[in-house]
Formats: sequence, structure tokens, C-alpha cells
Amino acid sequence: MNLIKHLSLTLILLSTLANARSFVYITDQVDIPMREDKTFGNNIVRSLSSGSKLSILQATEDGWTQVKYENSTGWVISRYLSNNPPARMQLEKLRQSYNANQLLTTKQSKRNTELSKQVKTLKNKNTGLSMQISKSQAEKQHVEKIYKDALKLEHSNERLATQVLQLKTEIQLLESNSIATQESSSRNWFIAGGLVLFFGMMIGFIFPNFVNRRRY
Repeated sequence: MNLIKHLSLTLILLSTLANARSFVYITDQVDIPMREDKTFGNNIVRSLSSGSKLSILQATEDGWTQVKYENSTGWVISRYLSNNPPARMQLEKLRQSYNANQLLTTKQSKRNTELSKQVKTLKNKNTGLSMQISKSQAEKQHVEKIYKDALKLEHSNERLATQVLQLKTEIQLLESNSIATQESSSRNWFIAGGLVLFFGMMIGFIFPNFVNRRRY
């Protein structure tokens, strides 16, 4: 069973070599040594901790894989390698992602709160502007009405001034006619008086002579 598992892992590692650059991870079971060659002895280059990310250089069918970690190159046992990060690392990555998402959610919530306040402030300003516009519109209509009334009053005053001028002209004409009538009447009375005086003198002169003639 272990042989089958070992062969399967070896095949997987060999297949990863088809990529230009392949990586594997130390499993989350134990820390393993990196050796200078494919033997168990005093040839340890360094110790690789669980979750270390390694570059694959080559894999052999006898259960060894040559890897590179940072500036070190060596051999490790293939069964301690995995194509996926260890569950512990994945869990840590998920936890970090969750914390980042929580932080982002908190920031977004604060941002939403700020935006809501800004929207409310803008709505209040908009309401105030609408009231101011309505007031200005009412004042404008009032001013327009006063202006129209003033124009009507001006036109009415012009008509009244024209009528007053016409009345003054008529009065002057009537006064002129009255003076002319009075002068004509005075002349008529003067002429009539002269005629009466003339006829009176004539009668006074003729009538006595007529009476004296009848006596004789």
C-alpha cells in the first residue's frame, strides 16, 4: 500500500516537471531535512519546516526529489512533499483572508455610514434650496405683479393727464366763448341803447311839431 502511494506521489511529482517552474510544499506532519544526496547519513544541508515552498528541480523513481529552497539545493524524501499547501497554512490563509474581509467590511460599513450622513446632509441642503427657490419664485411673482400694477397705474395716470389737458382746453375754450359772448352782449346793449336814444330824440322832436300842426 505504501509502495502504491509512493509511486503515485512520484508520478505526480514527475508530471509537475512539465511546467516551466513547479513548486511543492513540505507537508504539515513533520520538519524534514534537505540532504546533499539521496542517502541517509551525515549529509544534511538544512532543515525544512512544515509548509516550506520548494522549487522542484527533478524527481526520481526511487522516492527522492531534488528541490531548491532560497539559496540551498538538495534532496528530500518525496512522500513528505505535497502539491498543495498544508492544511495548517491553508487554514491560516483563510483566517487572514477572513480577517482582511472583516476589516474591509468594517471599513465599508463606516464608509456607508459616512455616505449615508452625506446623503442626508445633501437632502437637507436640497430641501433648503427648494424652499429658498420657492420663496424666490414667490417674491419674483410678487415683484412682477407690482411691476404690472405700476405699469397699469402709469397708463392710467397718462390717460388722466390727457383727460385733464382736454378739460383744461375745453375750459379755456368755454372761457373764451363766454368772454366773447359777454363782449357781444355789451355791444348789443350799447347799440340798442343808442338806437333807443336816437328814436327817442326823433320822436321827441317830431311828435310836438305834429301836435302843433293839428291845432292850427
